[in-house]
Formats: sequence, C-alpha cells, structure tokens
Amino acid sequence: MAAEPGYEESGPALQDVWPDATCYGCGPANPRGLRIKSYWSSDGSEVVCAFQPRPEHNAGFPNVAYGGLVASLIDCHSIWTAIATTYRAEGREHGSRPTISYVTGNLNVSFLKPTPLDRPFVLRARVTDLEDRKATVECSVYAGEVKTAEGKVLAVRFAQDKSLGDHSKS
Repeated sequence: MAAEPGYEESGPALQDVWPDATCYGCGPANPRGLRIKSYWSSDGSEVVCAFQPRPEHNAGFPNVAYGGLVASLIDCHSIWTAIATTYRAEGREHGSRPTISYVTGNLNVSFLKPTPLDRPFVLRARVTDLEDRKATVECSVYAGEVKTAEGKVLAVRFAQDKSLGDHSKS
C-alpha cells in the first residue's frame, strides 16, 4: 500500500468542526498539542493523516519516535475516523448537531518496526465494524512504504452533556 497521503486538503480537516477542542492529540485550540489533521482519502475509502514528528518525540535512540507518540496518534486519528464514518452512515453533514462523539474503550497497538523521526509518517484508518454505540477502527502507520505500527481501537459513542461541554460550533 502506498504511504503517500492520498487526500485533498481543499477543505477543513475533520477536527476543525470543534475549533475550541483542547485534546492534546487533535485539539485545534491546544497550542502545545500535536494538532493532527485527518481527512477522507481521495477515494473516500479511509481516513488519512500525515504527521511530521519533532526531535523531542525521540524514544532515546537515534531517529526513532517514542512509542507513546505513535499510540496517541493512532488513538486520536481512529476516534476521528469513527466520528466521520458515523456521520456518513447516518447521512449527516460532518459536525452537525447533535454532535457525534466517541471515546476510546480499548486501544491495542502493535509496533512492527521503529518509526523514524526524520520524515513525516502517514496514518490510514477505516472502520471495520459499526454498531449502534460502538465502532471498531483499524489504523496503520507508514514511514514511506514501510508499515511501522498498527492499531485497533474500540470507540464507544456517547452523548455529550453539560458537564463535558460541547466542542462543536455554535
């Protein structure tokens, strides 16, 4: 599978529907966060994210990304894949109210090879099972043509309430 992003950045990223979100991994409003941007692939079959690691993401070995970074990216990217897929399945505009929200019920990551720091890596995710309150997402991480990690996320849908806030646009 090609590691090139394979998406068009002509529109907003999936995360941009919640401009006030402060999640460390994907929140547009977190100036110190990773601020990943996920997009539907050009053919609409998966959700793709390109990420450029920084030197401080080092695992302690030359040119190797910290495994927790890779796991965090898989987690956030997979949750947004579940959200976007559910909006599509329900025939709704992405970000429309009531907002669709998921949290991580389970995250399982397999590290296949070291993920290098000196180039962007690409995450590719797709929902493999979508139920009423759960989505199973499979995500792969590529550095060039090499798959370096893969993850499986059980995303659990929940209704936002006033105690959690609503990060969607007003």
